[in-house]
Amino acid sequence: MNHTSGSIEVITGSMFCGKTDELIRRLRRATIARQKVQVFKPAIDNRYGPGKVTSHAGSEYAARPVANARAIQDHLEPATTVIGIDEAQFFDDAIITISQQLADRGVRVIIAGLDTDFRGEPFGPMPVLMAKADVVDKLHAICMVCGDLACRTQRLVDGKPARYDDPVVIVGASEMYEARCRAHHEVPTG
Repeated sequence: MNHTSGSIEVITGSMFCGKTDELIRRLRRATIARQKVQVFKPAIDNRYGPGKVTSHAGSEYAARPVANARAIQDHLEPATTVIGIDEAQFFDDAIITISQQLADRGVRVIIAGLDTDFRGEPFGPMPVLMAKADVVDKLHAICMVCGDLACRTQRLVDGKPARYDDPVVIVGASEMYEARCRAHHEVPTG
C-alpha cells in the first residue's frame, strides 16, 4: 500500500515514558495494514540485542542496527512505505535530511527519541526533527521521587545525580537513569 504523501512523526519524551512502545504499536498497525515496514536503530544501542528494538516494558520489533544515519539509505528496500527509527538522538544530523527526503518520496517516517539529555538540554538532532515533523507526540513518565508527571531523564552515578560536565552519551537503562519531574531533576555544576 502506498501513501499519497509521506510524513515525519516524532515520538519523544524522557526515558521510561513509553516512546519505544508507541513506536512498536504504530509499526505493528502498519504491518497489519500490509504496509512494507523497515526499522532502524543506532548500533551504539545494544542494550537488548542487536537485531531488534525493545522497550523497557519488553515489547520487541525486528530492527537493523546501523552505524550512522546514511547507512539507512544503504539498506532501504524499494517497496518500503513505513520506516521506524528508534533512539534517534544518537544519530548524526544527516538523519534530518534523510527523514525529509524519505517523507518527500511518500514514505511515512516514525521516529522515537529523547528530546533532552540528562542535563535537560536539547539532545542531538531531536529538536530539529521535532520542528520539521508533521506530528510530534511528547509522552511523559512518572517521577520516581514524587509520582507526578516526569519530563526529564535523571542520570545517577553511585546513586547520586550526575554532574553537568559528565559525558552526555552513556547508554544504559534503569541501573543508571530515572524519570523525574522538573522539580526533582538535579544536575549539579562545578
